[in-house]
Amino acid sequence: AARWTSRRPVSRAEAIVDRSAAAAEEAAAAASPTSRRALGFENDDDRVKSALETNVAGADAERPEKTPVSVLAQEAGLVVDASAVSAAGGVYGSGKMSKKGKMSFRVAGAGGLLGCDRDVRSSALPGALQRLDKSNKYPVLFFAPEMKELAHKIAKEDVAGSAVELGDIDWRKFPDGFPDLFVNDAYGVRDRHVAFLASFHSPEVIFEQISIIYSLPKMFVASFTLILPFFPTGTSERVEREGEIATAVTLARILSNIPPSRGGPCSTLIFDIHALQERFYFGDNILPCFESGIPLLLNRLSLCPDADNIVIAYPDEGARKRFHGFFKGMEEVVCTKVRDGGKRLVKLKEGEPAGRHVVIVDDLVQSGGTLIECQKLLAKLGALKVSAYVTHGVFPGNSWERFTSSGAGGQGFSKFFLTDSCPQTAKAVEGIEPFEILSLSRPIAEAL
Repeated sequence: AARWTSRRPVSRAEAIVDRSAAAAEEAAAAASPTSRRALGFENDDDRVKSALETNVAGADAERPEKTPVSVLAQEAGLVVDASAVSAAGGVYGSGKMSKKGKMSFRVAGAGGLLGCDRDVRSSALPGALQRLDKSNKYPVLFFAPEMKELAHKIAKEDVAGSAVELGDIDWRKFPDGFPDLFVNDAYGVRDRHVAFLASFHSPEVIFEQISIIYSLPKMFVASFTLILPFFPTGTSERVEREGEIATAVTLARILSNIPPSRGGPCSTLIFDIHALQERFYFGDNILPCFESGIPLLLNRLSLCPDADNIVIAYPDEGARKRFHGFFKGMEEVVCTKVRDGGKRLVKLKEGEPAGRHVVIVDDLVQSGGTLIECQKLLAKLGALKVSAYVTHGVFPGNSWERFTSSGAGGQGFSKFFLTDSCPQTAKAVEGIEPFEILSLSRPIAEAL
C-alpha cells in the first residue's frame, strides 16, 4: 500500500493491478512469506509480474491501446476527484492513490495537460484555465490575499470587450511559520500572459509574495507582469549621511532579479512612486512602468458641484514638481515648511486660497500631520472648503482616525480621497467620512 502513496505518475498497468477491491484483499492475504509460497510465488516480483501479465492481457483484449487512466478508475469504482473530464475522452497523466484507496485526478481543459499530483481546489476556479494563443492580450491574474477585493474588481472591468481571468494560489504555512505555497492549475497558464497583483504593505508578507513572483515566470508563461501599486520603500530613496541605508535601492534590486519569462523581462506597474528618479534604481532585467492615480482624481473632481471653483494645493515644493504637469490650466497654491526654532511650521509660499475649494494633493500620507497643518493654514486664509487626495494611504497605527469626526485635529476636511493601493487602509476606512476610495481597478485593467 505504501508504494501507491508515493508522488509519481501512475501507469496504466499499475492502475489496473490495484484498481479493484479483490486486488487489495489479495495483497493483504499475500503479505506473509507462507502465503506467497502457497500461491506459487518465490517473491513479490514474481507475484506482481504475474498479476501484470494477467490483467494487462485481459485489458488489451477489451479496450483500445490508450484508454485514459480516469476511465479505468471510474470503471473500477474509484472516486475520481475532478470537476470535469476532457471532452476528448479523458486525460492521460498523473494521479495519486490516497490512504483510503481513492485516486485523485486533476483535470485540465480541452487541449490542456494533467498537472501535478497535488489536489487543486477546483471550487476556487470557474473551471480549468484554457490554454489560449500567446497573442491573447488578456492575462491570468494571480493576487496576494490582501488584494483579493481589488483583483475581483479588475476582473469585472470590461476593456475592449474582454477581461482578465483570475488565477488561484493556496497560501498556507508550515508549522514553523514559513510559507507553504501552491499555484493551482500551473499547466493551465502555459503560453498565457500572466500577472501578479502584489501588496508589500508589511515586511512580513514580502518573502512569500517574492517566492510566487520568482516562480510564475518559470511556468512557461508567454509573459509576466508584476503589479505593485504601492512601492513601500520609496521614501527611503537617498542617503544624507554615511551609514544610512537607502532601502528603495534594495527593493528595486530584489525586483530586478525576477526571472525572465518566455516573452522576455518582467514588466512592473507602479503607481505614483515617491520620486521619479527611482526608476534608475531598477536593473536592465525588469521593465518598470510608472502610472499615476491623478487621472482618477481629475475625473472625480469634475463631478463636484463646485468644480469651477476648485484650486489645487501642494504641501511642499516637492509635491508641486511631482504633480504640477497633471493640473495644467488649473490654479494652484503652494505651501512650504519652515523652521521656527525647534518647530516646523507650514507657510503659504504662493497662490490665493480665499473663497475657493482647495484640494491638497500628495503621493502618500503617513501620520497626516503635514496635511492637518496645511488644512488649518488654508482655512485661516479664507478657503471655503479643504479636501485632500493621496494615492497611497499608509496610515500606520490607524492614524487615519485623526481625520474622522471624533479624531484629533483632522476634522476640517470636506473630503479625503485615496486609492485602494494600500488594501488594509481601504478596508478600514470604507464608508467612513470624510474618506472616499477611488479604485485603481480600471487603470490596472487597461494597463494589462
